[in-house]
Amino acid sequence: MRRSLAGVALAVTSMVALSFLIPLAALVMSLVKAQAVTAAEQRAAALAPVLTLTTDPAALRESAASLDPAQQLVIHLPADTAPLGQSKAPAALLERAQQGRESISQEIPNGWICLQPVVLPGDRVAVIENFVPEEELTHGVKESWAVMSFLAVALIGGSVLVADRLGSKVVRSSKKLAQASRALGQGDLDTRVDPVGPRELRDAGVAFNAMAHRMTELLAVERELVADLSHRLRTPLTALHLASERMAGTPESARVEAAVGELEAELRAIIAAARTPLAVGPMGQGMLGTEPSAAPDPAGAAGSRCESADVVRRRTAFWSVLAEQQDRSCTVDVTREPSAVGLSDDDVAAVVDALIGNVFRHTASGTPFGVQVVRTAQAVELVVEDGGPGIPEPELALSRGSSTGSTGLGLDIAGRAATATGGSVHIDRGPLGGARITVSFALAPQAPSDRGRRISRRRPAWPRRR
Repeated sequence: MRRSLAGVALAVTSMVALSFLIPLAALVMSLVKAQAVTAAEQRAAALAPVLTLTTDPAALRESAASLDPAQQLVIHLPADTAPLGQSKAPAALLERAQQGRESISQEIPNGWICLQPVVLPGDRVAVIENFVPEEELTHGVKESWAVMSFLAVALIGGSVLVADRLGSKVVRSSKKLAQASRALGQGDLDTRVDPVGPRELRDAGVAFNAMAHRMTELLAVERELVADLSHRLRTPLTALHLASERMAGTPESARVEAAVGELEAELRAIIAAARTPLAVGPMGQGMLGTEPSAAPDPAGAAGSRCESADVVRRRTAFWSVLAEQQDRSCTVDVTREPSAVGLSDDDVAAVVDALIGNVFRHTASGTPFGVQVVRTAQAVELVVEDGGPGIPEPELALSRGSSTGSTGLGLDIAGRAATATGGSVHIDRGPLGGARITVSFALAPQAPSDRGRRISRRRPAWPRRR
C-alpha cells in the first residue's frame, strides 16, 4: 500500500509540476528574448538624435561605443560610404529600411536584427543597425530552467516522501488490525488494538476492541451457563444416590450406585472443562468477582417475577424427603408476606437447590440444617444453615472454584442470582454451629395489580396463624 500511495503521489505531482514547468520555461525564454530585443531597439533609438546632429564618422563611432560596448551598433550613412561597423543585416532588409523608411525588428540566422531609419537633412536616410547575437537572446535561460527543474524535483520528492509517511501510518494501523484479527481468530482473546491512524481506521480499531470484548463476555457467559446447568443436574443425582443407598444389599444397588458415580464423574469433568480459565483477564474469575457485564442481565431479570417464598416451600418439601432418609433434622421457616423478586421460578429454585445440595454433599448424614425466608423492608433474605464444620474462609469460598474440594458453583449460582436483583451473599457461622449462608434478593417493583393480590393473600392467612 505504501508503494501504491507513493506511486500515486509521484504521478499526480509530476503532472502538476509539468503543467506548470513547461509554460514557465517558455515564458522565461520569451521574456529573456523580449528584454534583449527591447534593449537593442532602445540603443538604436538613443543613437538616432546624435545622427541628426552630425554625420562625422569619428563622433558617431564614439557615441555608438558608449551606447553598446559590445560594438554591435552599425551606422549606414547615405551615399555609397562604407558602414560604420561590421554589418550583419541582410541586404534586402537594409534596402527595405532605407527606401521604405521602415523600422524593422526580426529574427535572422544566428541572432536578431534591429534596423532603425533616420531621416537626415536634405531628405537623406541613414539606417542604424543593432544586431543581437543568439547567445544574448538566451542568456540565463538554461540557469532558470535548471532552478525550476530542481524545484520541481524537490516538490515531487517531498510529496512522495509525505505520501510515504502518511501511507506508513495507514499501513501500520492496517497491519496491527490484521495481526490482531489473526490472533483473535487463533484463540488469543486478550488481543486488542491501539486505535491509531486515519479516523476510519481508528473507528475500525474501536469496533474491533468492542467486538473482542463482547465475544469474550459471550464466551464467558456460555461457559458459565454450561457449568451451571451441569451443576443443577447434581440435585437429581443426589436423590438417585440416596435412593441407591436405600437399595443397599440388593443386586441392583451396586449397578445403580456405579451408574450414579459414573454420571457424577462426567458432570464433574464437564464442570471442570467449562471452568477452565479463558485468556480473558478478569473475565476468567468467578461471576461474583467479574465485571457487571459478565453477570446475569438485570434487564432480563427485571422481565421475570416470582414469589420466592412459594418456590422455597416447594423445594424444601423435596429436600425434606431426602433429609428423612439420612436422618437429618430440617427446620423450615418461610414468611407468608409477599416476597416477589425479579427472578424466574427456575432461578430461585436453582439457588435453593444449590445451597441445600451443598449441605448434603459436604456434611455427614444426620447433620441438621435449616431454611429460613425473611421479608425485610427492601429485600427478601434466604438463609440456609447447617450443623457441619462450616466454611473456614468465607471470602475465598465466594470466589468461584477457589474453595478446596468444591467447584464453588453452588455459591456462584446464588451470588449471580442475588447480584441480578441488586442483592448480595454473606457467609458466617449460624446457631447450629456450621455455615450460615444469607442470600439477599431485592424486592421486585410493585406491579399495579399486586395490591389486590396482597390483600387476598393476607386475609386467608390470618386464621391459620391463630
